[in-house]
Amino acid sequence: MQSYTIGQAARLLGVSPDTARRWADAGRVTTHRDEGGRRLIDGRDLAAFSAELAQGGGGDEEPASSTSVRNAFPGIVTAVKLGDVAAQVEIQAGPHRLVSLVTREAVEELGLEVGVEATARVKSTNVHIDRG
Repeated sequence: MQSYTIGQAARLLGVSPDTARRWADAGRVTTHRDEGGRRLIDGRDLAAFSAELAQGGGGDEEPASSTSVRNAFPGIVTAVKLGDVAAQVEIQAGPHRLVSLVTREAVEELGLEVGVEATARVKSTNVHIDRG
């Protein structure tokens, strides 16, 4: 299972490393230390925590960034539902939950599973932008 540093987790959650560190210090997300002494978060734990934050369990999280990232949403896989041919992949990218239907073969080739870092890229001919 993939593990993430506090800085990587912060980027995936859309918060500062200080906020992620405070959450870890408060026991809101479980960490362990690697051989070098760095604090790491198990991918499955980070995925569960990310989904909890998205459900409104965040509390002291920082405001979302107000920038366009050219239709790329880096995040963490929170669910994978495999069918015989197709698969549904859910990614939590900060406050954004993205769901995509892809082939089962693509999921297997990319090694997508809960807790793995992935980027959702969105292409559309009709995009609406709201502010506020």
